[in-house]
Amino acid sequence: MRSSLAPGVWFLRTFSRDSWFRGFILVLTFFIYTCYHMSRKPISVVKSRLHQNCSELINPMNDSHSLNDTTWCDWAPFDKNNYKELLGAVDNAFLVAYAIGMFISGIFGERLPLRYYLSAGMLLSGLFTSLFGLGYFWNIHVLWYFVLVQICNGLVQTTGWPSVVTCVGNWFGKGKRGLIMGIWNSHTSVGNILGSLIAGVWVNEHWGLSFVVPGIITAAMGVLTFLFLIEYPEDVDCAAPQHHDGLEENPDSPEDLGNGPCTNKESSLESAGRCSKEPRAEPAAISFLGALRIPGVVEFSLCLLFAKLVSYTFLYWLPLYIFNVAHFSAKQAGDLSTLFDVGGIMGGIMAGLISDHTNGRATTCCVMLILAAPMMFLYNNIGQNGITNSIVMLIICGALVNGPYALITTAVSADLGTHESLKGNAKALSTVTAIMDGTGSIGAALGPLLAGLISPTGWNNVFYMLISADVLACLLLCRLVYKEILAWKSSLNRDRGSNLALTHPR
Repeated sequence: MRSSLAPGVWFLRTFSRDSWFRGFILVLTFFIYTCYHMSRKPISVVKSRLHQNCSELINPMNDSHSLNDTTWCDWAPFDKNNYKELLGAVDNAFLVAYAIGMFISGIFGERLPLRYYLSAGMLLSGLFTSLFGLGYFWNIHVLWYFVLVQICNGLVQTTGWPSVVTCVGNWFGKGKRGLIMGIWNSHTSVGNILGSLIAGVWVNEHWGLSFVVPGIITAAMGVLTFLFLIEYPEDVDCAAPQHHDGLEENPDSPEDLGNGPCTNKESSLESAGRCSKEPRAEPAAISFLGALRIPGVVEFSLCLLFAKLVSYTFLYWLPLYIFNVAHFSAKQAGDLSTLFDVGGIMGGIMAGLISDHTNGRATTCCVMLILAAPMMFLYNNIGQNGITNSIVMLIICGALVNGPYALITTAVSADLGTHESLKGNAKALSTVTAIMDGTGSIGAALGPLLAGLISPTGWNNVFYMLISADVLACLLLCRLVYKEILAWKSSLNRDRGSNLALTHPR
């Protein structure tokens, strides 16, 4: 049974051409997930405010602390020497809950209307993000409060990714998917940038607002999602997308040819025709083990584990690293860290464009991962030798680290979720996306945790850990890279054979 039509959609029917609606869904889902990531970022900026060097600050005249107290400006319980471990625990509470919840979220996402599921998730995410900031205004100084809020927020944020990828997958076919989703996936970096900038406005004064304001924006976006999200093209009489080239492989199949105008051989991205809704049997949702048997799911999932380990360590610890090593203020460190996400936008688009042109998703990821390892080493050693070095290397590192992560979580997930072995059953898309991002989220939880444990021994050791994870991510793709190289050779030989036949006809 299709989802009920959103109440805010009635006036859009006047402009109900396929391309217009596809553009609208792309923009709406972009802003939806921008808000999800925006609400995750403030904690990385506020960390440097929760524990700082109080001896460099002027103690207020009416303060009751002694002159020898070097923690008077810190926020308990993060005012002790073990503050990095405690901040790591707060990060991990969110990320572990997110990783566990993600494996379950995709199953719910296939069985519940996405509009209701996403709207409820965004409203709850806005609530829990705000509750973290309200701890400042309520003068809460117990660790369990912040950990509990982060656990709840991690669970409800799992509603986001499988739902938006499934929605975009419902609307877009495979043609130019890498480029389109590379551009679309910049919502991750845009959300991080907005989260950093918004948090930076209040971090030095009332840091609670660094969470409350993004929380309110996220909840408001949840209301807009309920009013305007359209789950299926058929809900507004648009053509369903073509997910793979099954028509060419078996042109005589009556299931492929059909007998209506909806079976168009053109890419759904270029189609502007309309087709009417016809009643048809709903495909059954795929099982967890069935999704794992899709070729490439296991390799890309494990690769994503290590890729997200690196990316999320930068997400949660980069501002503190800049604050400690380059000695910028909390706001300056947060603003400078956004350059990593600027590079991430470029890397995601570049990865999608290259993988579309070469038809080599695994190879594109592998090459970028190979280049990322020496760049991280150079950034740690010479990246702080001047503001110009820092800006250039942050952008390059962001592109090389986030490029593969963006490609796997978008185009690769959509490719595998609509794999030809599924015979057109797009119901697998949400489960495949959840499995891949859930596995990746295990790495996202491990990275910040390990950074919190290792950073007291020196930031060099943190970067060695990140480089090791990057190399492991690359190694896990070796089999798929080998298969893509064989496919390229086979295609090249066929082209040569065709050229010879044309040059020397019998």
